Amino acid sequence: MDLNLNSLDAAADRISRYRPKTHQANALEPFGLPAGTFDSVGLNWLLHCIPGDMTSKGAVLDHCRTVLAPGGVVFGSTVLTGGVPHTRFSRWMLDQLNDRNETFSNREDDLDTLTSQLDQRFRDTQVEVVGSVAIFSGRI
Repeated sequence: MDLNLNSLDAAADRISRYRPKTHQANALEPFGLPAGTFDSVGLNWLLHCIPGDMTSKGAVLDHCRTVLAPGGVVFGSTVLTGGVPHTRFSRWMLDQLNDRNETFSNREDDLDTLTSQLDQRFRDTQVEVVGSVAIFSGRI
């Protein structure tokens, strides 16, 4: 699932031997997929690209809960700006990606809020920080 059809096509082509099914959707809106049908949902490198603060990005986690089967797990990774270490170069790069390229939208994304958003929706949550990246998971 992705909002960008080009990304979906490229990913599907890359793993075509598995005959993937693609679904174009905006992660901030209900996914439009059957409730409770997935054992896992991966959110790798997504949240830091979604507009808004980490609290508003919680809507994505709500939509994940909807499509997860009992015992299902959400997992992912995201680049944070607060509560994690940064170097002078990484701060400069974040400025470039947030301001010039508008690729990122994570100026207000911090570790405590990510952890809180996960804990509000899932059990057995885990967040591991590697540099300025949070690797996370949670189970319903």
